[in-house]
Amino acid sequence: MTNRTKGTAGVEQLEYITLDARRGLDLDDDLALAARNDVSAFESLYVRHRSAVYRYLRTRTTNGDDAADLTALTFERAFVAIARYRPGNAGVRAWFVGIARNAAIDHGRRRLAAAPPERPPGSDDGPEKRFVEDEAAAELRQRVAALPPDQRDAIVLRFVAGLTAREIGAVLGKTEAASQKLVSRGLAVLKEAYCV
Repeated sequence: MTNRTKGTAGVEQLEYITLDARRGLDLDDDLALAARNDVSAFESLYVRHRSAVYRYLRTRTTNGDDAADLTALTFERAFVAIARYRPGNAGVRAWFVGIARNAAIDHGRRRLAAAPPERPPGSDDGPEKRFVEDEAAAELRQRVAALPPDQRDAIVLRFVAGLTAREIGAVLGKTEAASQKLVSRGLAVLKEAYCV
């Protein structure tokens, strides 16, 4: 069951109420099924998941512009392939992040640079504090990059894209338990490196 409300710019939006236990589908699955014939349903999926996809891609690219371009490419590919989405698995968000991951891999094959991310505009911190923060962020990026590929992907998917172990499993082609183990092992290595 869903409620319809007027959102920004007068666009009718669907509010998430509960999991439909009769069918085992949530709002995202309902929207994905509707998006096969209704562009506004896909728009709702885009609005709900673009931030998570962008955050994930931001960790996989050298700058915000590339991440934004790959986010657009991800949703373009998803729109074309929406008829192939199968509801009831790990969910729409995991499906989107899987598409984003493939786009980032393709992009990485074309560009092999890893510059630090841009500083958010309007930062009023002094140069010393920014330097220390930049150094700490660079060190963390290096340590995450040094992890085995599966652990690195699991850590980024968990803490940047905000995916659950089940969703990570769907993206990486692993079980939920294996995904959780990858996250745990990656965290253990990072904690050891930081002497925590």
